[in-house]
Amino acid sequence: MRDDLPIIPVSLAILLHVAIVATMIFAFEFTSSVRPAVPLAIKGQLVSAADIDVTPLPEPDAEPEPVAEELPPEVDEEAERREQEEQQRLADQVAERREQEEQQQLADQEAERRNLEEQKRLEEQRIEQERVQKIEQEKEQERIRREQEAEQKRREQAEAERKRREEAEKEKQRQEAERKRAEEVERQRAENERKRVEAEEAERKRRLASEIADETRRLEAMESGEMARYLFAIQQKIQRNWVQPPSAHAGIECVALVRQLPGGEVVGVQIDSCNGDGAVRRSIEAAIYKASPLPQPANSALFDRNLRITVKPEQ
Repeated sequence: MRDDLPIIPVSLAILLHVAIVATMIFAFEFTSSVRPAVPLAIKGQLVSAADIDVTPLPEPDAEPEPVAEELPPEVDEEAERREQEEQQRLADQVAERREQEEQQQLADQEAERRNLEEQKRLEEQRIEQERVQKIEQEKEQERIRREQEAEQKRREQAEAERKRREEAEKEKQRQEAERKRAEEVERQRAENERKRVEAEEAERKRRLASEIADETRRLEAMESGEMARYLFAIQQKIQRNWVQPPSAHAGIECVALVRQLPGGEVVGVQIDSCNGDGAVRRSIEAAIYKASPLPQPANSALFDRNLRITVKPEQ
């Protein structure tokens, strides 16, 4: 019976310690429950019922047999105090470890949040950089396009200006050539006109001098009797070629206008006056044509294209 007595105080002490620890844990849980809720990154894995190791609870101890009431032994206050301190130390360790775990979990969550925010910031920064880069590229492409268009327009304008100047120069050269040609034509015309006038004047002077000389020689020849001999030779040849018509009578006298070429060829005869009838007139005209070519004067100054000859045929 005495051997069983120490069991009761030990059991009571264990129950007391468990109660103290439970009270502290409950107080800690209650304190933790009133803190602001912090989202926790919880990683979990679905498990089946087969994966759970269910350990059967131990069978409860049989109630001790009632014993006779005895006076409680003297409690060792020092041992109880040390026990309480040990229990408190254990509870503090549990609380501290739990606090550390929560702090670590919060730190991990904060690091994860910051990491996600950093990734989000970097992604947004990348997107913004790409957007800005795209805008810059578009601006650069637009600038290059405008420069190319401006350069193309400048080249086209320069080419048009070059062609315009070239056409203007060609037109200027054409007009200059036309002006020179017109001036040359006018100069040539004036030169030809001057030469023509000079030639005509020279010819007129030459003819005048020749006519004066011919007239002078003719007058001199007439004065010397050469003209009379020239006309007499013509009259004699006409007389020899005259065929007397039946109606002819004595004393016939006809005046004929004769046109001749140089050399004496007769090209025209007109009876100006005649005292014979038509048959006589026609016979005189025929005799003059038959006398062609007419005798030429010894002095060429006596030659005249138009002669006035008096014909007196002898019967």
